[in-house]
Order: sequence, then structure tokens, then C-alpha cells
Amino acid sequence: MDRLTVKADIKELDQVLAFADGILESLDCSHKIQIQIDIALEELFVNIAHYAYPDSEGEAEIEVETDKANRKIKITLIDSGIPYDPLKNEDPDITLAADDRPIGGLGIFMVKKSMDDMVYEYKDGKNRLTITKNF
Repeated sequence: MDRLTVKADIKELDQVLAFADGILESLDCSHKIQIQIDIALEELFVNIAHYAYPDSEGEAEIEVETDKANRKIKITLIDSGIPYDPLKNEDPDITLAADDRPIGGLGIFMVKKSMDDMVYEYKDGKNRLTITKNF
């Protein structure tokens, strides 16, 4: 398992993406899959950076597990911020015009649709959001 710990700060996004991209490139992942994972990581990390620690600074940890034989990657984002399960939110109604939709929720919806699995748990005082993608 590969692991990266960074400040939960938007300024660390490039480091998070470079970390994941290095692993994806070593797996000979297609460019399309790499872009899907990058977009998902960006959405999830930015949410942690903006909302997990509203009154303080904190860290985010990214764990990456790869299964080359089954061509699968699992990425878990971990933070000690306020408990928040983004999967509990109802999916946005994408049949409505953009101006008629309430703000928020579209990013998580896109992540759910582009990944093969997405699981949240709150354990030992930490949010753990895991995305899985077959490649």
C-alpha cells in the first residue's frame, strides 16, 4: 500500500494528484481512467480542504491499494475533520436546467458515476472515503 499525508489545504492538490498519477502510470492505466481518477481525487480532496476543518488546520491522508492481477485500484481519503458522509446526500436532479438546480452535490454525483465503487465509513474518529476503479 502506498500512502501520502498532506495538509488539508488546496495548495497540496498538485502533490496529491502527482502521487496518484505516479502510481497509475506504473500500472499502465489508460489516459481516460487516469483522468477519471484525477477528477474524482480533486473533487474529494478539495471537499476535505474546504470543509473538514472549519475552525482549524488538519491533515488528509491518501492510501492507495493496487491489485494488478484484477486491474483494480482502491484509493482511500482519510481525515480527522467533522464527520461527513457525502453518500447520504440525495443525487441531484440532472434533468433540471442548471439554473433550476440547487447548488452543490454535483461533484460527488460525478465521482459516484465515474467510479466502480464508493464507500464511506467513520471509524476511530476519522472520515474514510474509498473509491475503487477497475482499469
